[in-house]
Amino acid sequence: MRPDLNLDYALLVPEYILGLLALAIIVIDLMMPKIRKDALPFITAGGLAVAFAVSLLYIDTDDNFAGLLSIDDYTTFFRCFFIAVTFVTVLASAQYVQTHLRHPGEYYSLLVISTVGAIYMAAAQELLTAYIALELLSFSLYVLVSYAKMERRSNEAGMKYMLLGAFASALLLYGISFIYGASGSTSYAEIAAAFEGGTEGFTFGTLIGLTLIVAGLGFKVAAVPFHMWTPDAYEGAPLPITAYLSATSKAAGFALLLRLFSGALMPVIDDWQFMLAAVSAITMALGNLIAIQQRNIKRLLAYSSIGQVGYMLMGITALSPEVSSALLLHMTGYVITNMAAFTAIIAYHNASGAEDVSDFRGASDRAPLLAAVLTVALFSLAGMPLFAGFLTKFILFQSVADNGYFWLAALGVVASLVSLYYYLTVIKEMYVSAPPDSFQQEGRFRIPLIMQGAVIVLTLGVFFVGLYPAPLFELTDSVAAVLFTS
Repeated sequence: MRPDLNLDYALLVPEYILGLLALAIIVIDLMMPKIRKDALPFITAGGLAVAFAVSLLYIDTDDNFAGLLSIDDYTTFFRCFFIAVTFVTVLASAQYVQTHLRHPGEYYSLLVISTVGAIYMAAAQELLTAYIALELLSFSLYVLVSYAKMERRSNEAGMKYMLLGAFASALLLYGISFIYGASGSTSYAEIAAAFEGGTEGFTFGTLIGLTLIVAGLGFKVAAVPFHMWTPDAYEGAPLPITAYLSATSKAAGFALLLRLFSGALMPVIDDWQFMLAAVSAITMALGNLIAIQQRNIKRLLAYSSIGQVGYMLMGITALSPEVSSALLLHMTGYVITNMAAFTAIIAYHNASGAEDVSDFRGASDRAPLLAAVLTVALFSLAGMPLFAGFLTKFILFQSVADNGYFWLAALGVVASLVSLYYYLTVIKEMYVSAPPDSFQQEGRFRIPLIMQGAVIVLTLGVFFVGLYPAPLFELTDSVAAVLFTS
């Protein structure tokens, strides 16, 4: 054992709490069936709240565990970020799981375990550690996507996701082997130091390694042309897992991309910048254009999220402290907005079974609160003023343009205008189309108080980021600065 390794296990306490919580959920599910029926989601949420509170104790920490995991403000930011997303997903899942899924203990424990994988993707400072963390998240998601095992499309979605995910993982590992061969290390710091001296003799191998890493991680964040799994997985997965995929899966991928490219691969930026610029442009264009054709709400939001990935890839392409801060700001606003949209859709689905865009006709009469929340979320995703999406996109596009990629920012503006069309088709169904005849007999939907509270809080978050972003912007600015501190 190397004597200089820091094996301070106290740095990993939040993850211990999450691991114990996952174990406790399984035990309660097996041993206390009377408790599990109604209390399990609230026990899970309570444990997540404890882990969130403990994570806050690591603010201003600057340390590492065994040279594998960095425990700094960047990690703390994503610890709180991922735990908060899982908290919302658990509460939004409660009624859906009780109605549609069996074995709730495994469902909630897998959500918690996947959160640990997402956190370590953000914290990793060594390639194999990052890969293991990514696979911990991915394997949990493979199971969760196919969790509705009595539904054929859920099984099909899980199978496609797993097979394509295995292929992408192989590409990533092969890319890691090329980078190791060129630099002699898998540590981010040592890779950067090796590449500072140039890649003479390893130029071709380095380029192949970078290409494979971009392909492997491109699959994980659903960038074009590595997006094939996304629409099927979104449509076939249980609705709360679709929400979770759109938030945690993508944010974890970008947390890893940002630390990896700003650290280990920054000295060879000229070798990968053009790749990411091309992928970003294609992703924005294709995601938004294909979304216009979708009639299933989950597939529509799947292609919408692909378009959003294109915007976020601009932040990796034009990498700098300012752009990284803008990317973190936009990612936070996007996740809050997306969780608001999906929580409203989950609540509406629980009451009506709706999945197609046409099923939302007359939603303003049947569930006025949910229709209003979904409208706010869709306008925010389109980048309309007053909402989070407008301000975060404006800051991101401006910072990207200032760093020499004006054409990419201009394409992002055009893609946002295109997205407004398909978002408006959903709003049209809710506010212009007449409700079905059954509405006269059934009346308005009854929405559980916890779901009402969740959508209201998330909607307030959308307005808060859109109208008063200064606190969040200062936070992301300080977090991004950690990545560029020598």
